[in-house]
Amino acid sequence: MRLYGSRVPAIAKDIIKELTDRELIEVSAENVEEVEEDAKSVLNEYLRAERRLTDEAKDMARQRGLDYAAHGKIKRQIADKRRFGLYEDAVGYIANQLIELLLHTPHVDEIFAEDHELRRAVAPVLRRHMAAADGIEAEVRKRVKNLNEGTREWEIRYQQELERLQQLQNLTDD
Repeated sequence: MRLYGSRVPAIAKDIIKELTDRELIEVSAENVEEVEEDAKSVLNEYLRAERRLTDEAKDMARQRGLDYAAHGKIKRQIADKRRFGLYEDAVGYIANQLIELLLHTPHVDEIFAEDHELRRAVAPVLRRHMAAADGIEAEVRKRVKNLNEGTREWEIRYQQELERLQQLQNLTDD
């Protein structure tokens, strides 16, 4: 499962809506946008940290003379060492970060649920959005399969196709 920056606003909105609709948290009407912004900041920070991990893993693989395929294993090792949730662990990690935010933000008036109840409400929303992103990634990989993965050309085309498909997805979501 993967998180994409283009999905961040929708995910943040859906999470806060889910928590308020289920009356797990109380947020005054004038603070809803602030809480959504807080949630977006958590999601964007996750993306930044994941990018830093990717870059660090690629650099380490390059320094060790390893091929592109090795960077995934190195990335996993670094993430495990830092207790950072990747891949299947991303949902739990992000949910925990969001719960920490809810506990500390001044924009949430009241929390009526235990951490595990909040996690149970947040995780399906994250999974739903991230699963949709997995479908996009599979389509992108299919479209760039004729290029050698890890090459500069592959990276550029992958990013171009990803952005194009995400824009199409966002148009259908709106």
